[in-house]
Amino acid sequence: MKAAVMYQQGGLPQYTDFPEPAVQNNDEILISVKAVALKHFDKVRASGNHYSSDAPVTSGQVIGGDGVCVLDDGTRVYGVGVSGMLAEKATIHKSRIVKLPDELDDITAAALPNAVIGAAMGFKFKADIQPGDVVLINGATGFTGRVAVQIAKHYGAKKIIATGRNQQSLNELLSLGADETIQVIQDDESFKSRISAIHSETPIDIIVDYLWGHTAEMILGCIKGDGSFTNKIRYVSVGGMSGDLIQLSAANLRSVDLQLTGSGLGAWSKAQVGELFTEILPEMFVLAAGGKLKVDTIAVKLADIAELWEQDVFGGQRLVVTI
Repeated sequence: MKAAVMYQQGGLPQYTDFPEPAVQNNDEILISVKAVALKHFDKVRASGNHYSSDAPVTSGQVIGGDGVCVLDDGTRVYGVGVSGMLAEKATIHKSRIVKLPDELDDITAAALPNAVIGAAMGFKFKADIQPGDVVLINGATGFTGRVAVQIAKHYGAKKIIATGRNQQSLNELLSLGADETIQVIQDDESFKSRISAIHSETPIDIIVDYLWGHTAEMILGCIKGDGSFTNKIRYVSVGGMSGDLIQLSAANLRSVDLQLTGSGLGAWSKAQVGELFTEILPEMFVLAAGGKLKVDTIAVKLADIAELWEQDVFGGQRLVVTI
């Protein structure tokens, strides 16, 4: 079969022939792959720089973690791979399959799940989002952040504040459900002044952070209390695009009712992951099929994987490899 194969960490994947995977146990099934989103997560794992990365495989390893597939009976499903998914054939977990609505195209269906996981799991299980909450999304101009804005609105957020670098993308977020936008590339004092003013007027209940780094330090400083009673703030770290480490004042933790947590592989319970496949993803696929959850994608070919691997994608778009 044809596949995208990584022969060494840090290199480029190659479009080449590779042995078809074999089913290893009763929880696996062999499928035909139709479309796979090319995500930052896949690139980091393949490079060996993610905490969940496998040890290097010198004989080569097919990359790609999930995608749209077709079962033997013709049923279209979203599935999570046991073997790499950027290939004509793959093995997937039987317990991690979601049947796709007929109205939903392969490209959108492949692009959506990672963003849903990066948003809904944090909102639902870490932040316990409630109707009427005020939500700040730090780093909302990327693909996942744009989905997060729409999911927060769907879950009943009263007000959504979105931060990001690209002003055009920030403007577009206003049509997707954001109520206010803040550029992160302005000077620190201006950024902090806007956050503080918003928090004073409408206290922020939830912060979902895809950037971390210096912006997280500034936001945490803005919600620091002064000794009076405060609302409970649930701060959820989902990504670290601006850096992995921050400095955090102990006074921040003592002066405000702050819940600081993360949402990612290893942070969810088995029951929560089960709910992702039985309830959350099916609901989001239906929303997308009905045009109520919008994503921007670029369809590309598996044969071009080496050229696409380091391609920058702007404007909140996602590359989806068709197979």
